[in-house]
Amino acid sequence: MKKMLTLMAFISLMAASYAQKDNPFFQEWNTPYGVPPFDQIKPEHYLPAFEAAFKQQINEIKAITKNKQAPTFENTIEAYNNSGQMLSRVAGVFFNLTECCNSPQMEKIAEIIYPKYSQHADNISLNSALFARIKAVYEKRNTLNLNQEQKRLLEVVYNDFVRGGANIPVEKQARFREINEQLSKLTLKFGNNVLKATNDYKLVVTDVRELAGMPQSQLDAALEAGNANPATKGKYVFTVHVPSMEPFLMNCQNRELRRQLWTAYSTRCTSGETDNREIINQIVNLRLERAQMFGYPSHAAYVLDNCMAKTPEAAYQLLSQVWTPALNKAKQEAYEYQRMMFADGINEPLQPYDWRYYSEQLRKAKYDLDDDLIRPFFALPNVLQGLFDITNKLYGITLRENKSIPTYHPDAIPYEVLENGQVIAIVYMDFFPRESKRSGAWMTNFREQEIRNGKNVIPVVSLVFNFTKPTQDKPSLLNFDETETLFHEFGHGLHSVFSKCTYVHLSGTNVSRDFVELPSQFYEHWTHEPQAMKMFAKHYKTGEVIPDSLIAKIEATSTYGQGFINTELLAASFLDLDYYSITQPTQINVEEFEKQSLERIGLIPEIISRYKSTYFQHVFTTGYDAGYYSYTWAAVLDNDAFEPFKEHGIFDKATAKSFRNNILEKGNTEESMILYKRYRGAEPSIEPLLKNRGLK
Repeated sequence: MKKMLTLMAFISLMAASYAQKDNPFFQEWNTPYGVPPFDQIKPEHYLPAFEAAFKQQINEIKAITKNKQAPTFENTIEAYNNSGQMLSRVAGVFFNLTECCNSPQMEKIAEIIYPKYSQHADNISLNSALFARIKAVYEKRNTLNLNQEQKRLLEVVYNDFVRGGANIPVEKQARFREINEQLSKLTLKFGNNVLKATNDYKLVVTDVRELAGMPQSQLDAALEAGNANPATKGKYVFTVHVPSMEPFLMNCQNRELRRQLWTAYSTRCTSGETDNREIINQIVNLRLERAQMFGYPSHAAYVLDNCMAKTPEAAYQLLSQVWTPALNKAKQEAYEYQRMMFADGINEPLQPYDWRYYSEQLRKAKYDLDDDLIRPFFALPNVLQGLFDITNKLYGITLRENKSIPTYHPDAIPYEVLENGQVIAIVYMDFFPRESKRSGAWMTNFREQEIRNGKNVIPVVSLVFNFTKPTQDKPSLLNFDETETLFHEFGHGLHSVFSKCTYVHLSGTNVSRDFVELPSQFYEHWTHEPQAMKMFAKHYKTGEVIPDSLIAKIEATSTYGQGFINTELLAASFLDLDYYSITQPTQINVEEFEKQSLERIGLIPEIISRYKSTYFQHVFTTGYDAGYYSYTWAAVLDNDAFEPFKEHGIFDKATAKSFRNNILEKGNTEESMILYKRYRGAEPSIEPLLKNRGLK
């Protein structure tokens, strides 16, 4: 029997060795700049790579805890920071591709990996021997002669372990692990449900006469979508993906079709196999239970204690300051749209599916401006080049496409970022929707910047969008919101591109949740500046630079519709905080809870929360739980931060250098407010936000 076991072990070892030989995750990546060899990575490579990576980091942790020398910053804190490099490598590819190149096979792998990943994280954060060493170093922090970044790393690591459960009594740790494992499964299921429900719905229109009011470019895109499937060939197909839905709701005169599309969008995941209501119940209650293990009354209190806001009360207070003027403006807008409906002979109350349509009609009438007039001047290739040129004027860097760099999808274009002839980062830009990609836009990393073995490791950044696809005779034409989105995500990207941090735990966007949106929202300001706009707003057919008269119209409408824009955003922020401010286990009726939350703030029925609960991925899957308020918190920062550019010029290099040096390069090496005050000279004022949004 012993010989048989030995033989079986040998066979297993040989099989594992063979698997490793063919698995890119076990090999050196001899790709340009060490980017992932996407063309070689197959789904079957992930599970063995994760298992090996988990084991490797556990062995690295054992080496720290078994060290017979007294705990020091170097042999404990730095050693912990440097552990898990293989795991970061594997996870950086897998988790990002599940967001933008998902498949049934990837979903099945994720169902296995998510709980294992959670268990692994708990095995580290609940390792009492490791925490004892970290705590020993932390308690001597004032006598160790550490530099600022070392002090910050020590504080962050210690705090992460405390918040990760290191101080939870032993008798409660099994339940703590169980909660984390359940949450990993539930959040994955929630996101998969939203993706499936979003992809499943198609509004198919046979007769183009039913689509009166639709711009030709959108009709062409809808017909192309129809022709992509033999079952809908020759028909017009619209989906609840934003690039399809938004122009439809803005322009289609057919109220019944608008109602159908809007209803499909706003009722996603409320029934059938994609129903997320019970999942919401479980997520909210499990997060509450975990927060109370830490001694916090609510999950919101737990989350915000680690943010700039510090308390739910401070977040609620900020939202309330913007809510009242925004709601008043929204009521004025609703009154105007209702009058227009009556004038059209529709003697019914204004509905959410009417809002975008009448908003667009009034904008046309009031400002002689509509979406179809704007889009030809905002072709994606021109806007992208303008973005690169603006970035060059501010920071002196250039972006250059490099087709020899492996990519994960033909739509994802790799760029080298160069400064003084040196490549300082790689940025992938993935522009168009597909069924394997979740909706929205986001920035992420395949690799984060750090100093490793004395050498700077450049970041590999990914920016993901869902813009309207080009057609056979037109490039992708953006509306103004999509132009802002491009700049927004690129602003996030610069936070990683310019990172100059020693430790990966502190680099780039690894900052507090309500600070991370500052660089992104800050970069949107250049889309509104005429001097900058003329660099990228050029007619896609003629090359004509956008005329001053059209810029003036766009500028005149800069505060148009801000009642709606702000109230739907703030309503979602209140809803998020309400879920996570619950202090007692509760069986939640999702529809009733949502209704009471929105009634409490007085949201008018013509507007719904930007995200309804069942598809609110920010707060149930992607890490913004009790943190959606941060978009408004960061808006206070970004509007205040742009004031020096208004004073000194939008391309003032000294101001740009200060923002880069004090914000973009620093990551989480100091407290966020300290960094901000170093750039601005004072704490931010809310006045620029209220003024710029026309809410003053």
